[in-house]
Amino acid sequence: MIDLRDLQKQVYQNKLDKNFNVTDVSMEFALTYGELGEAYDAYWKKKGNIGEEIADVMIYLLGLSEILGVDLEKELLDKIEMNKKRIYRKIDGVLTKVEEEKKENELKME
Repeated sequence: MIDLRDLQKQVYQNKLDKNFNVTDVSMEFALTYGELGEAYDAYWKKKGNIGEEIADVMIYLLGLSEILGVDLEKELLDKIEMNKKRIYRKIDGVLTKVEEEKKENELKME
């Protein structure tokens, strides 16, 4: 399996080596959003480079995670496990997390 922690460090080091931004978090979010837009454009227009564009999104996410001190590998694995345990049901045609709703309602009743 790929070590995302190591990739985060490699992406961050490349940013440093190339004098890319490593301090303006808002700009990094905007650039990441822009890369996602490019990926969608590649998909929508069938440009043939969708894999490369998705890789760009991932690179920006890894860099942003390193800038923010987020262990993306841990967060990703934790979130996957959390999603496996969620229970969904269609309510008025909308897929809704019912397990979390149940917990929220129990907290309100206390």
